[in-house]
Amino acid sequence: MSKDPREVTPEESEKRIIEELQKIYDPEIPVDIYNLGLIYDVKCHKDEVSKLNKCKVTMTLTSATCSMSEVIVDLVRSIPSRIEDHSVEEVEVDLVFDPPWDQSKMSDEAKLQLGLL
Repeated sequence: MSKDPREVTPEESEKRIIEELQKIYDPEIPVDIYNLGLIYDVKCHKDEVSKLNKCKVTMTLTSATCSMSEVIVDLVRSIPSRIEDHSVEEVEVDLVFDPPWDQSKMSDEAKLQLGLL
């Protein structure tokens, strides 16, 4: 029997959000946006009314002029529809450009994949 979505902790939802972020790829770079270092923070909290989790993802893009920015942000916002237990009610995206993204934010896995290590 699966857990009631209202019983899923914010920490569990944060882990699920990260799993979903690792499935979203920058269309121009063959690395997911989480390992690419575009995600700066994932925070969830329990909504007092619905008792479901609401989350905020603070992220950036490789460039402020990224032509795929709307697509990427929309994919992040739509994460709740892909979480099977329906425990996340909403994902708010805070798109920031300070600090700016650079290659140092990439995981070692991403650097290996791109031949930078």
